[in-house]
Amino acid sequence: MANRDSDNETKEGGSGLPGGPSAGGGRGRLIIWVIAGTLLALWAYSYWGMGASGGDQISYSEFRSQVQNENVERVVVQGDRVRGELKSTASRTQDGSTVEYTNFVTYIPSFGDDQLMQRLESSSVEVVTEPESTFPWGLVIMGLLPVLLLFGVGYIFLRRMQAQGQGLFSVRKSKAKLFDKDEEETTFDDVAGADSAKEELREIIKFLKSPERFERLGGKVPKGVLLVGPPGTGKTLLARAVAGEADVPFFSVSGSDFMEMFVGVGASRVRDMFSEAKETSPAIIFIDELDSIGRQRGAGLGGGHDEREQTLNQLLSELDGFEANEGVVVMAATNRPDILDSALTRPGRFDRQITVDLPTKKARAEILRIHARNKPLSDEIDLEEIARSTPGFSGADLENLLNEAALLAGRYGHEEIANSDIEEARDKVIMGLKRDGMALDDEEKKLLAYHEAGHAIVAAMLPHADPVHKVTIVPRGQAMGVTQQLPEKDKYLYRLDYLLDRLAVIMGGRAAEEIIFDTATSGAENDLKQVRKMARKMVLDWGMGENFKHISLGGDQGSVFLGEELAKGKDYSDETAREVDQEIRRITENAFQRAVETLTENREAFDKLAELLVEREEVPGDDVLRLVNGKAEALSEAPSTNGSAEADGRTEEEVPPEEPTETHEADDGVSPGESGPAEAEEKPTQ
Repeated sequence: MANRDSDNETKEGGSGLPGGPSAGGGRGRLIIWVIAGTLLALWAYSYWGMGASGGDQISYSEFRSQVQNENVERVVVQGDRVRGELKSTASRTQDGSTVEYTNFVTYIPSFGDDQLMQRLESSSVEVVTEPESTFPWGLVIMGLLPVLLLFGVGYIFLRRMQAQGQGLFSVRKSKAKLFDKDEEETTFDDVAGADSAKEELREIIKFLKSPERFERLGGKVPKGVLLVGPPGTGKTLLARAVAGEADVPFFSVSGSDFMEMFVGVGASRVRDMFSEAKETSPAIIFIDELDSIGRQRGAGLGGGHDEREQTLNQLLSELDGFEANEGVVVMAATNRPDILDSALTRPGRFDRQITVDLPTKKARAEILRIHARNKPLSDEIDLEEIARSTPGFSGADLENLLNEAALLAGRYGHEEIANSDIEEARDKVIMGLKRDGMALDDEEKKLLAYHEAGHAIVAAMLPHADPVHKVTIVPRGQAMGVTQQLPEKDKYLYRLDYLLDRLAVIMGGRAAEEIIFDTATSGAENDLKQVRKMARKMVLDWGMGENFKHISLGGDQGSVFLGEELAKGKDYSDETAREVDQEIRRITENAFQRAVETLTENREAFDKLAELLVEREEVPGDDVLRLVNGKAEALSEAPSTNGSAEADGRTEEEVPPEEPTETHEADDGVSPGESGPAEAEEKPTQ
């Protein structure tokens, strides 16, 4: 830590020192000015001292006229150049004015003048000859001037890069940053959830602080800790917390920092980074986005001997090679553990793999409390309810949710963040911005209303479907309408009856189109893609087909490398593939028929909900349940998102002006009822 502070003092405060960066830059600029001044002086001498000096330049005819008038006293001949003096002042016209001159300069024509010497002798003119200059100094100086200036500018930039540690001789140096514990304020108290991950990391810190506690039992510190999890779950935040908690040097670097245009730079930077860490051991090295250099070797079509693989080889050697690497713990984070090289993830290198998964409902509430510390929330806001209504949200998503709510509250002039701001921010994050510029006619609005009502009624009637939270036909993002379903609890396993009900709910929109309008629209495109994807996973991966109950044939894994994709074929026959397609078609048709039967049996509630959507454009899930249960008289008032300023308690002055929204042709094919992220996160995944 002390070494780092002294280095900072040298860099930041060394501008007045003889060897500081500013002094070097000042000397470089001084050299440039001296060179430029010298070259300009030489050029001026070559032009004026050797060329244009000696008097006024006159025409050769004027010179001969002065010789004939015997007014020339003396001439100096140098090649084809003639300088001379007149006996008395002469005058000539230049630019409409009269100019008097005594000294003159002129040039002998290229075809010569055989009578010139005779005329000069007859006029008693003193003739002096001088040797002609054979070296073109002016041309040489003019040619060298830009080259020397270019070298001078390059010298200045080179000195600056060397002063900042970025010169040609420092390109192989490590770019890892050494964190100062006094500057890093993040601790484990700032990390909500991930209790098991924090416990594992606390153990690493304890070992570095007091290794004898574990060594007396024969234990060794893990050489590597790999943090694995989806984006936004807090892997880098955990590393910052370790930097704030540990009393040992903490080096941080991104995986992309090792790669450079020069060959061998990545491996050299890895060696330099571990060398610095060993000098200050015990120490911790954190490599963010490890997959950028840790991908499987030899994959793809282009062979395996490239710069990235040389960097990986050096990293493998430093982690667990021939030379002992004691006292240095390597932490790394990635959201793509499936593409890492197997030699990198074996015990002895990254001994521990800590999964940092999406937060549970309890963890989401804790994360919201942390991000709400510096935000004034109204008393009506229930963070537990917000946590329940945000399944599948990562920590970064929750932070963004509260930030969007704060921005909306400031836009509307609220003193505190209201529940309506949270709700609108959640819709904005999940579904996107409102497309206020889209004008739907009555027929399209009715079609959208029945489509979304089909999703909602099927979801409300089937016993294993998630509860309906909201139904809207307000265009947002790329969706022209949305039916939101929020689960009552976090799900980790999916039963067959739940998946079948889920498929029927998704098919509710297409079933509504056929029942009411006896047609099909392009709006169900996204619904059909969801059904196909889910049905395919049920048959191929989860063994839920009638003819494939106890076998997993393996679905689309999305292979990362083109070489593997070309080399890998289907591991089952064409006849089996045909049976799989038939099974998927059967599941899809059954889901559609269940949706049709459910809507037909509840036609009255179905029609009323569609009429309510046309009138209000948005209906809460409680009203959907009231319609299904035959309690239409107990419906709530129109929701605040109906566009009325008074409906949500805001005055007209507080309502923001309408902002123009762009309409793209691609939006025309987006389905009504397209699921938002919250709904999509609850879909079964492998």
